[in-house]
Amino acid sequence: MILTDFTKALSQLGDPRFRKVLFLGVGLTVALLVVTYAAFLALIQWLVGPDATLPLIGPVTWIDDLLSITSLVLMLLLSVFLMVPVASAITSMFLDEVAQAVEDRHYPGLPPAIKTPFWDGVRDTINFLGVLVVANVLALVLYFMFAPFALFIFWGLNGFLLGREYFTLAAARRLGLPEAKRLRRKHLGTVWMAGVLMAMPLSIPLVNLLVPIIGAATFTHLFHRLAGQQLVSR
Repeated sequence: MILTDFTKALSQLGDPRFRKVLFLGVGLTVALLVVTYAAFLALIQWLVGPDATLPLIGPVTWIDDLLSITSLVLMLLLSVFLMVPVASAITSMFLDEVAQAVEDRHYPGLPPAIKTPFWDGVRDTINFLGVLVVANVLALVLYFMFAPFALFIFWGLNGFLLGREYFTLAAARRLGLPEAKRLRRKHLGTVWMAGVLMAMPLSIPLVNLLVPIIGAATFTHLFHRLAGQQLVSR
């Protein structure tokens, strides 16, 4: 059933509202990668000096290296690690638009969704990003201790965290936050597995750029399927 939700989300990628959010999301993601990598090169030069060298890059000349083909490859590799918090942030910012597009097409006739106050959304996003970063930093120990299973640990951990965030955001639009959390706990295994399905493409450069949009749509379908007729009767 999770794959059905995922397939429905994929089938709607041509929706104009999906494309709008996709382009905005990709633009913000690429901008973040460039800024992060530029800051990384600047930090290296500041710490080591003008004669700094890096493996694969050689002497660090900042702007020249930022525009090089090698930097493009390194930024794509960096996206594997950055896309987990980026996916969460972008989904938090644009979930309403994606979810509304899904509901207009697949669940017509619903009452207006509950609007989350802007600053409440910002606060929740920052808090969750903090949890993501701390959890993944702590997980580095496990990655080194169990190197052959590092990818599976990454999928399991971030699948749990992303599933928790995606589902809560999707459900809170219709049920409010307390009821959304209750429904999430009730279906924890399903939510986790759907989160793992979203986390897996995050480890694939370029493909991971689609995850925030596909994730928001998939979990909107998942929520409606799990909530069933409870939603219609509200």
